[in-house]
Amino acid sequence: MSAFDDGLLGAADIRALAAGLDLTPTKTLGQNFVHDANTIRRIVRLAGVTADDHVLEVGPGLGSLTLGLLDTGASVTAVEIDARLARLLPSTVAERQPAAGGRLHVIEADAAGIKTLPVAPTALVANLPYNVGVPILLHLLERFESLRTALILVQAEVADRLTAAPGNKIYGVPSVKTAWYAEAKRSGSVSRHVFWPVPNVDSGLVLLTRRDPPAVAVDRRAVFAVVDAAFAQRRKTLRAALAGWAGDAPAAERVLRAAGVDPGARGEQLTVTDFARIAAAGLSSVTP
Repeated sequence: MSAFDDGLLGAADIRALAAGLDLTPTKTLGQNFVHDANTIRRIVRLAGVTADDHVLEVGPGLGSLTLGLLDTGASVTAVEIDARLARLLPSTVAERQPAAGGRLHVIEADAAGIKTLPVAPTALVANLPYNVGVPILLHLLERFESLRTALILVQAEVADRLTAAPGNKIYGVPSVKTAWYAEAKRSGSVSRHVFWPVPNVDSGLVLLTRRDPPAVAVDRRAVFAVVDAAFAQRRKTLRAALAGWAGDAPAAERVLRAAGVDPGARGEQLTVTDFARIAAAGLSSVTP
């Protein structure tokens, strides 16, 4: 049993569980396990999870964060791509928090492709793999409209990009697409030294609060197509960058002016609402 009275995992516990599986963490699956109970408590507190929540956790690994979430009284659906870890998690919970087992549901799957869950999740709390964190986040926000909040642990650079504002040099596609779904704020940093194995980078926490998308008569895919085109060549003006999307540069200029956007501006200067107006204007320009 863990030294902590709330059943959370420490460094020795993590190593013992991994040894029991003969597990060598792999970079391919982004397997860096948090072994510091105080960090877990902090994440759970910042996430604001209560007993009324149905939490979606991606990549529970050896169960550090899962135990912290269950300790709140919430139910947890944990999606784990590694079959060995998926099989181990229920027994880890049964040993350390016996009364919580009925509130845990484990799904062995790739979260990037998951389409349904047994219970509509209200909160996402996850230590996302560094290499695929943004695509997973965007997929889940799109797929599960019941998600009202999310607290994610990602590479610090990714956290900065997700929360960057227009005009910031790192503002780009992840910033805009995330803003379509939610308000994103930085909620602190996490040292690389609370992970096993120790990654080469520090991590950041991002808190997301769901909000309605811009009120325009155009769907998300059309807006995201404009975003992708605008940032494909960051140094170009929107008139040039959107030429391929609109048909040619003069057509792009007409659409931009109709949307009330300066054709000489660049993508990093626009808000998600600006991009939505451009998409709507582009749709209007080709509607008979």
